Amino acid sequence: MLIVDRIGDGIAVIEDGDSRFEVPRKKLSPEVREGDVVVLRGGVYVADTNSTEKRRREIQKLQDSFWE
Repeated sequence: MLIVDRIGDGIAVIEDGDSRFEVPRKKLSPEVREGDVVVLRGGVYVADTNSTEKRRREIQKLQDSFWE
């Protein structure tokens, strides 16, 4: 699973499990934001909205469990 860690200074840092790599911001589709799950299509990283939402729900559920 590829996850955008951060975007800044024309560079995006993408995590792939235990590793990280940098790509030029122009290689990301304009709608991609930090924390999004992305897939590479035609040389451009695009947001995988279903996987991103599922991941955000799982993180929220985990955070909520700390306050129960």
